Amino acid sequence: MQPCCRDGVNHNDLRAMANKKFELKDPSSGKTSELLVRSGTIGPDVVDIGSLTKDHGVFTFDPGFMATASTESKITYIDGDQGVLLYRGYPIEQLAAQSSFIEVAYLLNNGELPNPKRLADFSVSIQRHTMINESLLRMYNGFHYDAHPMAMVSAIVASMSAFYHDSMDINNPRHREIFMHRIIAKLPTIAAAAYKRSVGQPFIYPRNDFDYCSNLLHMYYAVPCEPYHVDPLAAQALDLLLILHADHEQNASTSTVRLAGSTGANPYAAISAGVSALWGPAHGGANEAVLEMLEEIGNVDNIPKFLVQVKDKQSHVRLMGFGHRVYKNFDPRAKIIRDMCYRVLAKMGRTDNPLLELAQRLEEIALKDDYFISRKLYPNVDFYSGIIYSALGIPRSMFTVMFAIARTAGWVAHWQEMISDPAYKIGRPRQLYTGAVKRDYVPIGKRG
Repeated sequence: MQPCCRDGVNHNDLRAMANKKFELKDPSSGKTSELLVRSGTIGPDVVDIGSLTKDHGVFTFDPGFMATASTESKITYIDGDQGVLLYRGYPIEQLAAQSSFIEVAYLLNNGELPNPKRLADFSVSIQRHTMINESLLRMYNGFHYDAHPMAMVSAIVASMSAFYHDSMDINNPRHREIFMHRIIAKLPTIAAAAYKRSVGQPFIYPRNDFDYCSNLLHMYYAVPCEPYHVDPLAAQALDLLLILHADHEQNASTSTVRLAGSTGANPYAAISAGVSALWGPAHGGANEAVLEMLEEIGNVDNIPKFLVQVKDKQSHVRLMGFGHRVYKNFDPRAKIIRDMCYRVLAKMGRTDNPLLELAQRLEEIALKDDYFISRKLYPNVDFYSGIIYSALGIPRSMFTVMFAIARTAGWVAHWQEMISDPAYKIGRPRQLYTGAVKRDYVPIGKRG
């Protein structure tokens, strides 16, 4: 099947087609079909292939969905070549400098920045819905003492559907709004309880007089025997990290939430599926892998030897925290988080942190190396985030949990967008079957 323009001339630039159509011709049958070219507000055009199966009896083949637009969305835009990330049209740099995570969560889920009253109302609602049912809290005691926190968070989120079944009508806008408030408010409490279980400390209840990130830090580190004072810079750094991780278009976990939600499953089940997808080391565990890499390097003197191994395709050694599947130039979040990393370590008296010194030197050397420059391997958001989390005292087992708290705002926004779309339908990817053809069953006594 050969692509051609309507005048029969081969053409790869869909934007140049004045009629915004793409014609396919099957050379064996001579049958043709026109595929519409759809344009977004910004970004590449897409070819609507919905008629291919009907007209020609074929599917498209795109492993990993590298070139497939699975949905239409108004939430987040990424230009990987230019290093652009927009939430509802707002550059991540502006939101990181001027906004808060709660405001960003409102923006993602409502489409516009709130006025002062709406932001205040939303903030109060989140602050006053942070507690979880005591029966849910007691469930933590049923987990093994060394259970991974992500396993606990995924299970508890899924269990929430057993407590809020009276407000889970996905076709009811008010129920969807209630769910959005509940899950964003309660995820820090769920995460903190998982942390306390993992270290054997008493659970700490949320405080309605604390902001979102101060409350989270308080639930992590407070103990009943003495007061705990939240460091404002720690709360600010955490808020920034949550903003930077709040959404990232149709990534693996977001696509999982959409696919699970497309079945009509309750929203807690969909978010739990997203948590499980995020748990994968290729998705949410990259910042932990950066710290492990730095520890394996050991000291600055070992960097040249390490980079030689990275360049050797036979060594299977990878430079973690550099490059990105989407960003082919630079990750716009990296510079923002790098500056905060310096501030946090300076404030907490950890400027002599050997991992930071090693990270800085590794970045300096790699950015001057032609091998990495030619491949556009620049530091990404994960390169420094793990160091910040470590400086805040958050253990590595909780890194992905922190990611989940942030990404919940985006997951819910995408779930709501999908469910409220009148044209939405259950997700059903197809396949290229390469297994056995039809064959008859052979009784066990006659098998060789």
